[in-house]
Amino acid sequence: MRVTIADVARVAGVSKTTVSRVINTKGEVGGSTAARVREVIAQLGYVPSSGAVGLARGSSRTVGMLVPSLTWPWMGEVLQGVVDTVEAADYGLLLFTCNRGAESVQRFTGQVSARAFDGLLVVEPENTLDHLTALHRDGLPIVLIDDRGHHPEFPSVVTTNREGGASAARHLLAAGRSRPLVITGPQHFGCVRDRLDGFRTVLPTDLVVHGDFTERSGRRGVEQLIASGVEFDSVFAHNDICAAGVLRALRAAGRSVPGDIAVVGFDDIPMAEHTEPPLTTVRQPTRRMGETAARMLLSHLGGTPVPDAPVVLPTELVVRHSAP
Repeated sequence: MRVTIADVARVAGVSKTTVSRVINTKGEVGGSTAARVREVIAQLGYVPSSGAVGLARGSSRTVGMLVPSLTWPWMGEVLQGVVDTVEAADYGLLLFTCNRGAESVQRFTGQVSARAFDGLLVVEPENTLDHLTALHRDGLPIVLIDDRGHHPEFPSVVTTNREGGASAARHLLAAGRSRPLVITGPQHFGCVRDRLDGFRTVLPTDLVVHGDFTERSGRRGVEQLIASGVEFDSVFAHNDICAAGVLRALRAAGRSVPGDIAVVGFDDIPMAEHTEPPLTTVRQPTRRMGETAARMLLSHLGGTPVPDAPVVLPTELVVRHSAP
């Protein structure tokens, strides 16, 4: 069984308050008593929780991070950027996912109530906005990463999704492609609307299939259009996983890439270099997004006001063989 502060107090013959003062170096405990408490702590192997120590000192020196799932293809890069920045500042990181829906949110809420962390980084999971807004209004510092819904109340780090879509369209137009198919992500995401709007400002198209960022939606989007007999000479998929499904469906249908149809994705996850053919895509600076958001939050915890407007990081078109 885990050794508690009460166990230490009982063996040392002091109160729990005295043990707490020794742990948190408050200085109100006599030398011999403090030495005895420390001896008992060592004897019993008691390890005080960082949250409890931080609470007594006024700060946990821990940052929380809430994400929908760790299986998202670019989440590892964002997380690595956060970890590098947080650890360099001598902070810890508590990671929460929403894999179990309401149960996950309840567990996360318990940690907020326990003041286990000083501020929160968020890649917004579904159906958590109202809860996050209430926490923010109650004083919890929050920074959004990839503000997919455009929530001006929160400080955020975003990328140039509209310009990214436009750059994909310009590239296809310069290559002589005039009949593009666009396969989007979920329509309620702000980044999806921006990517589509940016693309259409350069290369207007009525061939739009609404997908969900999955390989299956890319495959089905292409299959539907081929089955309908509608001609198209290029595809802009709103993420690289979807683009991989596009390539698979085109290959199954006997269409050559890029000879018959050029394909452009979005994100530039590591897989993009290893598709067949390697994928032309719009690169998001995902690691920098994590680093920038973490720096914003840590600066805010240090007393620096957060920016009023989102911090916008540029996207970049990476040209490979699927759309040379």
